[in-house]
Amino acid sequence: MRTLGIDYGDSRVGVAITDALGITAQGLETIHHKGNDKIVLKRLEELVKTYDIDTFVIGIPYKLNGDSSDRVEITKKFIQKLKCKFNKIKIECVDERLTTVAAHKTMNELDINKKQKKNIVDTISAVYILEMYINKK
Repeated sequence: MRTLGIDYGDSRVGVAITDALGITAQGLETIHHKGNDKIVLKRLEELVKTYDIDTFVIGIPYKLNGDSSDRVEITKKFIQKLKCKFNKIKIECVDERLTTVAAHKTMNELDINKKQKKNIVDTISAVYILEMYINKK
């Protein structure tokens, strides 16, 4: 069984996955959905079947001061959709503050060009979300 990390955004969702032993996290893909959660849920369903997923870890985008925001509420609504569609899969939440900043820093250090950054920033953020969960365990 594997764990899937999710960085949920308005138009893109970054996805990462653990290895079979649950020790490491690897970026899997970015789902482009343009606000249509049905696209995200359908792709997640395919990934669940392909990789035998037993847990979703989703990042909650709190403000730096720890307060909630509109983005947090939108993410919580998406989590409810996940619970309805995947009622046998455990859902864990982690505080994802600064994961996108860390992803951009990593991409800058790797000298990734601006066009490529947009396509992979969410996937890298999902890796960081999943790594936080793994390290917490």
